[in-house]
Formats: sequence, C-alpha cells, structure tokens
Amino acid sequence: MLTRWEGTELMNYSPFVYAFEQTNVAVTGRGTLDGNADCAHWWPWKGRTDCGWTRGDASQDEDRNRLMEMAERSVPVAQRIFGAGHYLRPQFIQPYRCANVLIEGVRVINSPMWQVHPVLCTNVTVKDLSIAAAGPNTDGCDPESCRDVLIESCSFDTGDDCIAIKAGRNADGRRVNVPSENIVIRKCRMKNGHGGVTIGSECSGGTRNVFAEDCQLDSPELDFAVRIKTNARRGGTIENVFARRLRIGQVAKAALTIDFYYEEGEHGGFTPVVRNVGLEEITMQRAEYVLYLRGFARSPIRGVSIANSDFGAVAKPNVAEHVDGLSLDNVRINGRLAAR
Repeated sequence: MLTRWEGTELMNYSPFVYAFEQTNVAVTGRGTLDGNADCAHWWPWKGRTDCGWTRGDASQDEDRNRLMEMAERSVPVAQRIFGAGHYLRPQFIQPYRCANVLIEGVRVINSPMWQVHPVLCTNVTVKDLSIAAAGPNTDGCDPESCRDVLIESCSFDTGDDCIAIKAGRNADGRRVNVPSENIVIRKCRMKNGHGGVTIGSECSGGTRNVFAEDCQLDSPELDFAVRIKTNARRGGTIENVFARRLRIGQVAKAALTIDFYYEEGEHGGFTPVVRNVGLEEITMQRAEYVLYLRGFARSPIRGVSIANSDFGAVAKPNVAEHVDGLSLDNVRINGRLAAR
C-alpha cells in the first residue's frame, strides 16, 4: 500500500488498520487492538540485540538506507517498492489523506512500529486511548502533515516518543511540502518514552500552532517533557509551540529541549528554524536540566519564554547555545528565583 515510513512515501506492507482518501472514518469502542509484535516478531528488524536480534539476522538498515537514497534521487513513489522480502515494519493505525477522522476509546498495544499515525489528514480527533508498547520506535500518536488535530485524555507508555508531530523527512518532505498545524493536546498522561510532547525529527514540511495543556508526565524512563528535534538535513520551520499547566513528576533529562544536533546535526544544506516557544505554569519535581537548547550560530533558536513555573531537584544548570530572546519570568529552579 501507499504509506509513509519515517517521513518518506513508499509502497510497503499495509498498516494493520488503514484508510486511504476517505471521509468520516472512525475506530471506536472499549476493546483492545493487539499488534502481537514482540521480540520474536517485527521488533528484531530494528536490529536491537536486547530484543532477539543477533549479527547476521535480517534488519531494516539496508532497506531504510535504500529508501532514503531513492527519495533523494526523486525516484517516483510507485517505484519505491518494499513489503515482502524487505524489513520496514508497518504502522498500526494509519488513515492516509482522510478527512473527519475519529479514533476513540480503544486500547492499542504491541505495534510493530508507530501506533497511531494519521498522515495528510484534516480534522482528526484522538481521544480516550490507552497506548502501550515497549518495542523500538513504538511512538504513541504521530500526526504527520495533518491539520486541525485534537489529542485528548489519552495515556501513553511507549518505547519511543509518546506524541510526535511530524511533517515529512528531507527531500521527500520538501516534495510533499505539507505542514502539521493547529494541533491541541490536552489532559493526556505520559509515562515511559523518549519525549512526552515531541516535534520532529521528520519536520521538513514545517510545524506551527501546537498547544499542549493540563497533561501529566512522570517516569524516570521518560527523557523529555517537551522535545523539538531537528537538524540541517531536515530543515523546515517550527513555530508557535505553547504548553501550560503541565505537571511533571520526574523526567530523566529536561523539561524542554530544542536540539538542532539530532542525528546529522549541521551536516546538511537546509537550515532549521525554530521560533516562538512558550511554557507557562509548569511544575516539575526532578530532572537533569530545566532547559537544554542547542541552536546553530547561523540560525539561533528565537523567542523561548518560560513563565510562572517551579522546577525542583534540578541537577545541572540550563544549557542555552545560540538562543536569541530567552525569557524567564517568575521561574523558580531549586527554590530560587531564576534570572530573567
């Protein structure tokens, strides 16, 4: 089927629940959708030695590299044929180019890869889901190049990012050139994962107008509360990202990270832009950092504000490399008022 794999279009195994160019589609109920992925099925293709893979076994690496190379050469999507005999894991639920999508009430577990992955959709509601999988790249909900999205009252316990907003990768993301925009995340609960509310790293089409509020995030296995990851291969513009009333118990690394050095870092010709990011009324009990911000000298991160927030048991000082317009207003770190 036509699908998108790590931000690149191709013909691959069908996602387990799939809709293409449909209007008014829904997955609802109180039952469980179990992808049956584990360390004997699907997950070893990532090539993780802690999940049944040993040297010489099949892995996704060769196919992944081949797909990315085909996209850079502008090979037509219909000729990017993978699936049987290849090792790119399918997603679980993927509406593709759909309008008026509702996914509500179900429990989703053990996906081979990304679990709920709307692509190029408008008017998407993801509500009251329980999403769990401990495998590699088992992101919870990844709206990609979507507009007008609500993610509400969901719980996440994942092997990667809980929520990751995406918009295509590198040359293929720029070819499709559709941003993710107007996304509201509220009343969600995040446990294990790499990031709670994440943007990237597939962000070449751009992302704007993201609002997260009234969420609970707490686990020593959750790295970041709010995470933006990009680099000079991705490019794209990420702007107007706001979070308020997040209740963060413990995270391993930082409340907010914006990192231009993810994977390829400066090695590319498409300078990323991140601007207008604000956090307000945040409480956090424990982390290594409050802020971990790393822009480029040629493209500083612009306009980061934190207000009316309290961060406890922070182990290290903020990192802020190439940041223009960092504002801290009524922010306490380890009980002390931080400099403005």
